[in-house]
Amino acid sequence: MFLVVLRRSGPEWDHSRPLEEQSGWAEHASFMDGLVDDGFVVLGALADEHRVAHAAEAESEEAVRATLARDPWSETHLRVDTIDPWTIRLDGRRA
Repeated sequence: MFLVVLRRSGPEWDHSRPLEEQSGWAEHASFMDGLVDDGFVVLGALADEHRVAHAAEAESEEAVRATLARDPWSETHLRVDTIDPWTIRLDGRRA
């Protein structure tokens, strides 16, 4: 199942600094890269420096929440806004 996760900046996000200069950036980036390597995150997109969308392949919303709770930025720099199941109709990864 694919779930689309929308996340927003949290209370420790410093609006005066770019993404890569936020505290704990290296740990967060490493965590997210691991989720991509594991096939959990199949797409990540930034709307701006304060909103991000991820397409995750997981069995449930609870599995997504549990996984993202391990993110060093969870609830500090990023908070889950919504998680919704989506049906993928076109998938270039299988081409």
